[in-house]
Amino acid sequence: MLRLSWTQPEDLLPHALVAAELDGRPVADLRERWEAAGGAPTAAVSGATAEPAPPALVALARELLAEIDERDDPDALLAAEPDALDAILAEAPVGASGTADGGRSARSGDPGDPADLGDRILGAWLGRASGCLLGKPVEKISLEGIRAIARSTGNWPLRSYFTEVGLDPEVAARYPWNRRSRPTSLVENIDGMPEDDDLNFPLIALGLLERSGDAFTTDDVAQAWLDSLPGGRVFTAERVVYRNLLDGYEPEQAAAARNPFRDWIGAQIRTDVYGWAHPGDPVAAARLAWTDARLSHARNGVYGAMFAAAACSAAVVADGVVETRVAEAIRAGLSVVPTGSRYAAAIRRGVELGTSDLDDEAAVDALHAEFGHLHWVHVLGNSAVLAFALTRGAGDFERTITLAVSGGWDTDSVGATAGSIAGAVTGARALPARWIDPLHDTLATSVPGFSGVRFSDLAARTLRLAEGGEHPERQKRTERPR
Repeated sequence: MLRLSWTQPEDLLPHALVAAELDGRPVADLRERWEAAGGAPTAAVSGATAEPAPPALVALARELLAEIDERDDPDALLAAEPDALDAILAEAPVGASGTADGGRSARSGDPGDPADLGDRILGAWLGRASGCLLGKPVEKISLEGIRAIARSTGNWPLRSYFTEVGLDPEVAARYPWNRRSRPTSLVENIDGMPEDDDLNFPLIALGLLERSGDAFTTDDVAQAWLDSLPGGRVFTAERVVYRNLLDGYEPEQAAAARNPFRDWIGAQIRTDVYGWAHPGDPVAAARLAWTDARLSHARNGVYGAMFAAAACSAAVVADGVVETRVAEAIRAGLSVVPTGSRYAAAIRRGVELGTSDLDDEAAVDALHAEFGHLHWVHVLGNSAVLAFALTRGAGDFERTITLAVSGGWDTDSVGATAGSIAGAVTGARALPARWIDPLHDTLATSVPGFSGVRFSDLAARTLRLAEGGEHPERQKRTERPR
């Protein structure tokens, strides 16, 4: 029996009720109908219940999902958290001027010293991979479990990739590794960077830019997914939208139908490349991130994508000591996010705790107390951890990625974005060998055209885009026949 996660109506409905309640949409009557019929009041954390619901309950779930989609959002929410790009930027610090504080206001055609920029972009690619790899084996494991595993193996506070050497069998039984990642992501098993959606999506973004430049559309993003990703390689909002595209929804409407995951982290993991390819132009990067993110997300989910792209744009060119470079990247990210949004508040809270006198564990505990009511894949809690790790890490690569993963929740995704920004402000030459050498400069992926690709090649291709050049394949397609 196949119990595909993130798609079964009876499993989506509890998530949809929670999402509506978080947005202030009145759905108490729908929840009452669901629970009176025998529906589960809470959702399966893993995305699917072990057994299917009776046909009548499945039919009711479909009906209620449609009714939730028809409920209007409160006016105050629409004002504070708009979805349209111009409205987002109007409510963000960047304002109507189209320029961002802390970053270059427009691409001048001279993105800086190519040697330094190339090293910073390579640092970002490698940092993203290393942070993701650190978080992979403990994805879905509770905060208590992460700490217990690390302490049991003498690796707390974290200072290396996870290992099961010396792991107490009782701890191992209580907190099992992520089953897909254990064979490739423990330090004794690492042999290059294994496949992960946190790297697959940046590859797709790179391909979009090489084929279409900044002119790509949300339709192009949808087509790239269908061409490059099996449905089993996407999750949460992306999986729902994949289904909706196959069901005939247009890309601009696909995110809105029966999708309770629009405020989750999926879009934030996709957009770093837009920033690296637009060094010092966070607004341009954020605009492309919006074009991509709107396929599957809304509001805070989209803001996360825009924040990441803008922060990455600033990170690859930020000057000064690394501490100020990180702060500049965070400012650039916030500059394109509505000031009154829940996303901006989460980032500000993470920064606040990063500069507080609380020790690391106490600060993370405070974040879990404040955001622990949200699902572990929700963008808000994870982004607060991201901001905390970046701020307290202050440009120290190892400290940044270990803090990000020590924060729990979506460990590989937060580790990846933290590693991307920290790697960019540091540059590849300064990254610690113990974190980078196990990658062997290779990335495993099922994305067509990228299998076995080297990070050094990805950085070179990204640098070509940043310098305003085209990928040879795009040049070949656009040349006029003689």
